[in-house]
Amino acid sequence: MTKLTPIESEFATTEEAEAYDAWLRAEVEASLADPRPSIPHDQVMAELRALIEAKAARRA
Repeated sequence: MTKLTPIESEFATTEEAEAYDAWLRAEVEASLADPRPSIPHDQVMAELRALIEAKAARRA
């Protein structure tokens, strides 16, 4: 187990960094293989804005 400093990595050890890298690569591969259609960025942001505004209105 090789320890890392915060200057080298956000992970404490090389094993943690490698495990995260493997997990992230698997997530990206799964996303790229997903057959569902993509959602345009502007549509997602509009839906999130509406959700945030609705929750803020309920708090007021």
